Amino acid sequence: MKKYFLGIDLGSTTSKAVIVDEQDKIIGRGITNTRANYTVATEIARLEAIYNARFSLLKYKLGDEIQSSPEYKKYIEDIESVFQYIQFKRRLDRLHVQFKDTIAATFHNELKVQISGFIEVILKIIEPAIHHEYIYGNLGSKNQFFRDIVSERYNKEVLNIDKQYYEQLMLVYDKSINQIENELTEYNFKELVFQAIEILNDKYANIDSSYAENENIQFDVELNLLKGNYKKVYDSIKEHLQFIANMDIHISNMVGTGYGRALLPFPEKCIKSEILCHAFGAHAVFPNTRTVLDIGGQDTKAIQVDSHGLVTSFHMNDRCAAGCGRYLGYIADEFSLSLNELGPLALEAKNEVNICSTCTVFAAAEIRELLNVGQKRSDILAGLHRAIVMRAMSLLARSGGVRNEFTFTGGVARNQAVLKYVSELVYKSYGNDIKINIHTDSIFMGALGGAMFARRSY
Repeated sequence: MKKYFLGIDLGSTTSKAVIVDEQDKIIGRGITNTRANYTVATEIARLEAIYNARFSLLKYKLGDEIQSSPEYKKYIEDIESVFQYIQFKRRLDRLHVQFKDTIAATFHNELKVQISGFIEVILKIIEPAIHHEYIYGNLGSKNQFFRDIVSERYNKEVLNIDKQYYEQLMLVYDKSINQIENELTEYNFKELVFQAIEILNDKYANIDSSYAENENIQFDVELNLLKGNYKKVYDSIKEHLQFIANMDIHISNMVGTGYGRALLPFPEKCIKSEILCHAFGAHAVFPNTRTVLDIGGQDTKAIQVDSHGLVTSFHMNDRCAAGCGRYLGYIADEFSLSLNELGPLALEAKNEVNICSTCTVFAAAEIRELLNVGQKRSDILAGLHRAIVMRAMSLLARSGGVRNEFTFTGGVARNQAVLKYVSELVYKSYGNDIKINIHTDSIFMGALGGAMFARRSY
């Protein structure tokens, strides 16, 4: 039996899981919001990593077919995307039920009827739109959280409703979404996969009409290859799908890390410092890494490593979460935006506003004052992002500066505005010859390091 190794990075805002094989190759990734329930977040991330590992193993198993026939790769990617949609839809159905329960417990008489009506209208608008983005778009590849996907669209629709109901509608959402996020649901992989295939059969059978009705869908060569050919592709991989769905992914060892690592139900020997894990993970992906900056949910870490990925020095903020992911989450709430919208809006700035404080409390007051005097949201957000990066640059200087190569890890590394200011300030302070490494797996570096430690200590 093949051995696999699990790393769990239990952060304050997100929990990540990575599964590697005996050669340190990543075969599975899972991520979820941490919120208040660390136990549920850990288990959701682990299950998501196992689901993802099954799809990865299927791709490895069909390596030759994928190489010679690109439609096989497209078919499997589509199955995984629809698989994620079915998971999403079941949670959305649960949210719908929770909305009704929350409204019943919160409002009475006419107001109860009005709020219920608005909720039904909102769901009738956002559910088909999200279905379309999963089935015909690339929403499944974006690694967005359930809360973010729904929040972004819910908030937009609430703005189209009479302002007198705004507070009530947001109260219903906040109470309901927290309940759903803390629920653990384990899905039957085989059941969802074959349900996804049924949905795809309809998609492939109606490719021409789908493109005709949806002008915004970009023509896809690989998708077009599946037209009239999808049944043959399915027949070719059916046995492989059955095998992957039934196989036992045996986790031989695991290591936990992250802000909440002490709360993980692991033996003490299976808990590692997040500084060690981020350094080890970054070095594994970029072997020439010498300086690592990790901006996570609760803290920022500036780390110096040697040629083996071992930590030689580090410095981290030790007072509060100012300038980290949790701070950005608070700012997003202030602007009624999702986290994914902050960076793109900040990049639209024409006149960057100087922000005096990165303290959550003082910054909130400063934001309101700037909005009251007519400053644009994009300009304020640009100033906030720059203030965050300036704080990180101070930590880097105290840890020993930036050496070649410089690798940026953590969830905030996904924010394009933060990337912009990190690049600008690193080049300005340490020279244009510094190589800056950013990877699609940046948010998973801590969990990757944990999984690699798990393999070595097995």
